Amino acid sequence: MREREYKIWNPEMECMDREQLVKLQGQRLKETVKRVYDNVPMYRKRMDDKGIKPEDIRGVEDLKYLPFTDKPDLRDQFPYGLFAVPKHDIVRIQGSSGTTGMPIVTGYTQHDVDVWTEMAARSVTMAGGGPDDIVQVCYGYGLFTGGLGLHQGATQVGAMVIPMSSGNTQRQINMLKAMGSTMLCCTPSYALLIGETVREMGIDPKKELKLRAGVFGAEPWSDKIRARIEELLNIDALDIYGLTEMAGPGVSCECLYKCGMHVNEDHVIPEIIDPDTLEPLPYGEKGELVFSTITKEGTPLLRYRTHDLCRLNPEKCQCGRTNVRMDRIMGRTDDMLIIRGVNVFPSQIETVLMGIPGVTPHFLLVVDRVGPTDTMEIQVEVTDEIFGDTVADLQSFSKLIYERIKSALGLSANIKLVPPKSIPRFEGKARRVQDNRKL
Repeated sequence: MREREYKIWNPEMECMDREQLVKLQGQRLKETVKRVYDNVPMYRKRMDDKGIKPEDIRGVEDLKYLPFTDKPDLRDQFPYGLFAVPKHDIVRIQGSSGTTGMPIVTGYTQHDVDVWTEMAARSVTMAGGGPDDIVQVCYGYGLFTGGLGLHQGATQVGAMVIPMSSGNTQRQINMLKAMGSTMLCCTPSYALLIGETVREMGIDPKKELKLRAGVFGAEPWSDKIRARIEELLNIDALDIYGLTEMAGPGVSCECLYKCGMHVNEDHVIPEIIDPDTLEPLPYGEKGELVFSTITKEGTPLLRYRTHDLCRLNPEKCQCGRTNVRMDRIMGRTDDMLIIRGVNVFPSQIETVLMGIPGVTPHFLLVVDRVGPTDTMEIQVEVTDEIFGDTVADLQSFSKLIYERIKSALGLSANIKLVPPKSIPRFEGKARRVQDNRKL
C-alpha cells in the first residue's frame, strides 16, 4: 500500500463528545418531528393513530415511539406526497432507476444538497483525500446518487474530479494511467473487474498507476473481496454506505483503520431493530438497520427501514472519531432466500467461497423448483490452474466446496465449476442470484 494520511474533515462534529452529540440529536429530532407532523399528511395520520404529538418527543430516547417508514411508502406517495417543503424550495430530485416499476424519488433543498456534500466530503477525507488528489468517479450519474454524491464530496475537499461514470473498462484504465488518478470510486464488483483488466493489460499498478485508495459501495462485499481488490490495484479499499432515501453515499464510511463505517450521526440517527418484532436492539446485536434523518428539509424520513442487516459499535475509533460505527452489511432481510425452509443470504455463500484457494470472487446462485422441492445450484468460477486439472481433481474440488457450503448453510447444493471469465461481470451492482421459482 502507498503511504497513508489520516485526516478528519470536520473534527467538531466527527469527534464530538457522545453526551453533547446525543443532546444535539435530540434537539434536531424534535424539530424534524414537528416539521413532518405539520407538513406531511402521512406522518401526521400515523402519529395521530398512535396517539403521539410532536411535543411528546423530548429526545433520542423517545425515537422508539415514532412510526416506521418503508420503501412502499415512498412509492405510494410518489412523486410529492412526502415533501415537507413547497416544490419551489426543491432544487434537486434523486431516486432509484425505476427498472422494476415506478421509481422512488427524494427531493433536496439547497440545504439538503449542502449536507449531503458535507457527508460525502467527510468520506473522501476518511480515505485520505484532499486538494492534491485526482478522484476518478466510476459510479453512474443521473437519478442514482452514486456519481453525483462522490463528485460533490471530492469537489468540496478541493480534489480534481474525473466524472467518468461507469462502463468502457479499458478506457477507465487508460484514464487512470494517463491522468494519474489517486482515488477510485465505484462498486466493489466493478473495482474487481478493473483490477483484473489492469493485470490482463500487463499494467503494473505499483509502477504505472498512482492509485492509493478506493471508496467502494452500493452493494454488500466481504473482507476477502477487499483483500483481492487491494492486491490487484495496490490500494486501500474502503467501504462506503448510503441510500437515496437518506441523502446518498456518505451516510457512513470507513476510515483507513477499516474497523467499521463511521455514521454521520449529526445528520442521521441509526438504530438496530429485530426485523420480526420491530423492537430496538442494543449496540453489538445483529439486526435490521433503521435511520431517521434529523437535518433533511425536502423529504425528511422517520425510522426508515433499510432492510440491511448489520451491527452498531459505539466505541471511539483509533482515528479519533466518536461517531457510532456500523459493521459491513451482512445481508438483507428482503433479498433473503428461503430454500427448503432455510434462510440463505448470497453473502454467506461468498464468505465460504472466498475462503477456498483457487476460487475467483465470482459466482452465480441458481434457485429452481422441481415439483414441490427447491433446488440450488452454485456456479463457481475457478482459476485457470484449477480448471485445467484432471476430471478426478475437479470432482474432488467440487466435493470440497459442496461440503463447506453444506456445513455453513445446512443445505446441500449442486456445485458446478465454470472456467475463468464465464460468470458475467457488472459495471454496477453485481447480480449473484437467479431465482427461477414461481413464488
